[in-house]
Amino acid sequence: MDSPQLNVGLIGYGIAGAVFHAPLISTTPGLRLAAVVTADAGRRARAARQHPGAALLPDADALWAAAPDLGLDLVVVASPNRTHVPLAATALRAGLPVVVDKPLAATAAEGEQLVRLAAERGLLLSVFQNRRWDGDFRTVRQLVGSGRLGRVHRFESRFERWRPRLKGGWRELGDPAEAGGVLYDLGSHLVDQALVLFGPATRVYAELDVRRAGAEADDDSFVALTHADGTRSHLWLSATAGDLGPRFRVLGSQGAYVTHGLDGQEDALRAGRTPADPDWGVVPPERWGALRAGDTAEPLPTLPGAYQDYYAGLVRALHGRGPAPVEAGDAVEALRLLEAAQRSARTGAAVQL
Repeated sequence: MDSPQLNVGLIGYGIAGAVFHAPLISTTPGLRLAAVVTADAGRRARAARQHPGAALLPDADALWAAAPDLGLDLVVVASPNRTHVPLAATALRAGLPVVVDKPLAATAAEGEQLVRLAAERGLLLSVFQNRRWDGDFRTVRQLVGSGRLGRVHRFESRFERWRPRLKGGWRELGDPAEAGGVLYDLGSHLVDQALVLFGPATRVYAELDVRRAGAEADDDSFVALTHADGTRSHLWLSATAGDLGPRFRVLGSQGAYVTHGLDGQEDALRAGRTPADPDWGVVPPERWGALRAGDTAEPLPTLPGAYQDYYAGLVRALHGRGPAPVEAGDAVEALRLLEAAQRSARTGAAVQL
């Protein structure tokens, strides 16, 4: 017997809401985008064109008031970072499961409060760590798990861009409450990926720099993690990289895996494509990474990117058929490492955990 369709209320229709969440929600079997919350007239018009079946509401208070009539089963928080905690907490208190875009919170302590509240209410709380489903990361995860590289001793991961001029907006503000800068914006992804691959970290060293004139938040940063199993993760995050390094370079006792370029799902979503399109997430051979050992190199097919698997997993979890696709506790652990990175950058010394 088919499970009933789940009605979703989406808060925020900027890049996160319009480019990522709305297309994924609307193309996931078992989900219906029931409402979009945005106060911006231009974004409301865009939402009306792209999702004509969704109610358009001006603020979160209107969503809470309309929740019974809409039959809401889930709230997705895709608004600016500083609003994540209060909106998620209000939704949980209203008895609604919640997905929060990364980062879950500005601090680990705030994240822990949300985790406790969700547990007290017996409600799902998950964090949208979509880059666990990047095709290149899926490939790395499979390689590491298979042992084909031998014992991995260093994991290098880069999320670099060339944006020499400021774009404006809250992500470039220096107020810690905004949780801006590349550490929180991009580091939330890279730290999460490193923890998924190699488990807890015991030591953090970081360099957080502000390179661009007028910038307030870090825009060129490096984080080194030492995991409990001895593996070292070296993570680069930058908006000022005029030459982009390898996306992944994984060094093991039996060889290495190297791949360049970012996963293409974000660009596809920005272009209006969705996982319902043919060949979604498929990576052409010219963009495959390679297994390397000295002078030898073997092209390795990249697994397809699969952002849709996050929301498919969420449907199963909400119907009691599996765990949340990303546990909120994982995001809290990543926040502890981001905070340790900030301490390390301030003192110039590594932080033991």
